[in-house]
Amino acid sequence: MNIKLFIIFVSILFIISCAHVSNVKENGEFSKESQVQTAINVDNEGIEDEFLDENLDFLDEEDEEYDNNTVYIYDPLYYYNKTIFVFNDKLFFWVVKPVCKGYKAVVPNVIRQSVRNFFINIAAPVRIISCFLQSKPEAAGNEIGRFLLNTTAGGLGFFDPAKNDPRLVFNDENMKQTLAVFGVGNGFYIVWPFFGPSSLRDSIGSVFDLYLDPVPYIDFVTVRTGAFCIYYLNEASFQIDDYEALIEASFEPYEALRSAYVQNRNKKNKE
Repeated sequence: MNIKLFIIFVSILFIISCAHVSNVKENGEFSKESQVQTAINVDNEGIEDEFLDENLDFLDEEDEEYDNNTVYIYDPLYYYNKTIFVFNDKLFFWVVKPVCKGYKAVVPNVIRQSVRNFFINIAAPVRIISCFLQSKPEAAGNEIGRFLLNTTAGGLGFFDPAKNDPRLVFNDENMKQTLAVFGVGNGFYIVWPFFGPSSLRDSIGSVFDLYLDPVPYIDFVTVRTGAFCIYYLNEASFQIDDYEALIEASFEPYEALRSAYVQNRNKKNKE
């Protein structure tokens, strides 16, 4: 699908969703027939990177007494989302996990980390522009400095000498967080095939991130596709244990992953 058409499509969905949520709020609580809520305490600090520690206690939706420190996500696509979740889960355990295990066994950690550094470095435009849009000029300057140092002294970004400079603090910002800073709400929860959990806001933000990332502008389709595959395979090799621990420790894996995702996005948006 053309990216511009996709942006128009999700924007329309976002407007419809916001209008529906506003209408429901005016008439009282959300009805259980029309949606499934996730309640998350925004003060929970057990999040690291994109995944939660397996020992986190997830809130009980029925017993939790909601207050002003609680955030909700609208889940009108519950049955679709759960179907895609099951598909992604089977794909993970049947395909992704075995491939990643083999990849980790063959490729030393130092090389995998270098590949990770390279992709983080070339994605600097996403972080720089996001920092500027969020009125964080110092953070944007740090990212420019990190990019220049790692690209030169770091061998095109395969190494990260900037981490040794306390003045060049890494700022993990993107357009998803920028939209949140602008006051755009989650919209509704959605699970994408292959890519996993997201929200309407974060889905739109991800499209903008793609426009700012250099990889999609590679002319040769084979090289571009290969770059994406290497990135996702390499990144997954660092995260497979986190996902598996979360799923195996959860009585309701779908709800646990949904809660984990929203808690994590909450924390990222507050930073």
